[in-house]
Amino acid sequence: MASNETLKIRRIGIDTYHENVAYLNRDCELYRAEGFQALSKIKISSDGHRVLAVLNVVDDHSIVNSDELGLSEQAFSQLNIEAGSSVTVDHAEPPKSMDAVRRKINGERLSEQDFIDIATDIVESRYSKMEMAAFLVATGQNNLDRDELLFLTKAMLFSGERMNWHESLVADKHCIGGIPGNRTSMLVVPIVAAHGMLIPKTSSRAITSPSGTADTMELIAKVDLAPEKLLEIVQQERGCLAWGGTAKLAPVDDMLISVERPLGIDSQGQMVASILSKKLAAGSTHLLIDIPVGPTAKVRHMRQALALRKLFEYVGDQLNIHLEVIITDGRQPIGRGIGPALEARDVMQVLENDPAAPFELRQKSLQLAGRIIEFDPDVRGGQGYAIARDILDSGRALAKMKAIVKAQGEKIIDLTPGKLNYQVIAEKAGIVANIDNLQMAKIARIAGAPMDKKAGVDIVKKLGDAVEKGEVLYKIFAEFPSDFKFSTTLASQNNGYTIGTKEQILESFVPY
Repeated sequence: MASNETLKIRRIGIDTYHENVAYLNRDCELYRAEGFQALSKIKISSDGHRVLAVLNVVDDHSIVNSDELGLSEQAFSQLNIEAGSSVTVDHAEPPKSMDAVRRKINGERLSEQDFIDIATDIVESRYSKMEMAAFLVATGQNNLDRDELLFLTKAMLFSGERMNWHESLVADKHCIGGIPGNRTSMLVVPIVAAHGMLIPKTSSRAITSPSGTADTMELIAKVDLAPEKLLEIVQQERGCLAWGGTAKLAPVDDMLISVERPLGIDSQGQMVASILSKKLAAGSTHLLIDIPVGPTAKVRHMRQALALRKLFEYVGDQLNIHLEVIITDGRQPIGRGIGPALEARDVMQVLENDPAAPFELRQKSLQLAGRIIEFDPDVRGGQGYAIARDILDSGRALAKMKAIVKAQGEKIIDLTPGKLNYQVIAEKAGIVANIDNLQMAKIARIAGAPMDKKAGVDIVKKLGDAVEKGEVLYKIFAEFPSDFKFSTTLASQNNGYTIGTKEQILESFVPY
C-alpha cells in the first residue's frame, strides 16, 4: 500500500539507456519506513502519471536530498511532470509474466499470450535489465521454434505505434550487419525514390559498429525528426534517411537491444523478430533483407544463411509482408571508409559518379536498389539493375539525395578525416588473401568512431590486390591522442590483413 508521504521530484542528468532508474537518499524517512532496497522496483505516481523504476540508494545529499526522489533522464521523460512536483512512492508488483520466462528456462514451449504478456511487462518497465537478460538467454541460441518466433515478432510489433503511409507499396531494405563500410542504404534510398517508389528509411545509430546509417547521414543532414516532419518529407520526396528513435516503433525491441549488446547476445531468432517487428511497425509492405556471408561476417557459412532466410520468409509470410532475402559477399568491408566521415565521403563519390568511388559499394548498392525496383509491378524481372544504374549514372540519384537532404535540414558538409593519422604498411609482398571485418571495425571504434565523426579507417588495399613490402594497407584517423595511441597499438598487434597468395583467398558464394 502506498505511503501518504510525498517526495519532490529531482531530475538527475544521467542517461540510463532504456532503463528507468530512481535515486533515494538513505536518510529518507520513506526509505526506512517502507523497507525499500537497492535494485528493487518501485512505483512512482503523481496526478494520474505513473512510472516504474529500479531504485538506487545514495548517501550523497548533493545528488538527492532526504525529501527528494531523483529520476534518471529516461524515467523523468516518461513520468512527464515538472521537476519539484510531489510524488508518492510504493513497492512495484513483480511482473507476472516472469512465470513464463521461468517455464522457458526449463525448456517449455510458450504460447502467443505468454509473449504478449512478456512484451507488455517489458514496455511498461516492469522488467529489470537482469530479468530481460533472463528472457533473452532463455529464448536465445535457437531455443524458439518458428511459431514461437512468429509470436515474439507479433508481440514486439504491437508493443508500440505503427505508421501507415496509405500506399500499397512501401519499400525498405535491411542488412543484418557485421560488415564495416556497408553504407548501401544512403545510395539505395535516393535511387529508389528517384524511380518514384516510396522508401521511408528509418535507421539506427551504431551500438557496437563504427557507424550506423544515422551516424553517417547526420554529417550531411538532420536525422532526428519528429514523426509528423518525417511524414511530410516522405510525402514530398518519396524517401528519407532518418533516425528511427523518435517514432516509438516496436519499443520492446529497443529495450531488449539495450541488454543484448553489452552481453553479446545475438541469436538468429531474436534478430529476425527485431528486424521484422521494426519494419512492419514502420509501415513497410515490401522488404529486401541483405545477409552478407564471409569468414568474419555475422553469418559465416552458406548453410547458416539459408536457414536464416527460411526463418525470415516464414515469419514474413505469416505477417503479410512481401519479403525477399539476398545473400551477398561478406568477405571484406564494402567501401573504403570505416567511420562516419569516411563512409559519407564514399557515398558522395558514388552519387557524384567520381572515378575514385569504391567499386564494391557502387555495385552492391545497384544490385540492392535493382531488386527493390523490381517490386514495382510495372518493372519486369531482371530489369531493375539497369534502371538503377541509369538513375545513378544520369545524376538523378544525386539530385534526389540533395532534395532529401534539403528537406531534412541541410548541414555544412565537412568530410575531412581526423587530424591524427597513421599508415599501416605491409610487412611482406604478396596478395591480400583476407581482411578481418571484426578487427577493422574494432580498430575504427577504438580510434573514436562513431562518437568522433572524423575518426576511423580508410582502406587502401582490398581483397585480391597485389602489395609490395612497405606499401600502405590502410590509414587510421583519430581526433584525440589517447584514441590514436590505442588504435595504432591495436593495429600493430593485429592489423587485420593476411598477405599470401591468390589461392588462399576464400571463394565467394555470391557474385558481389
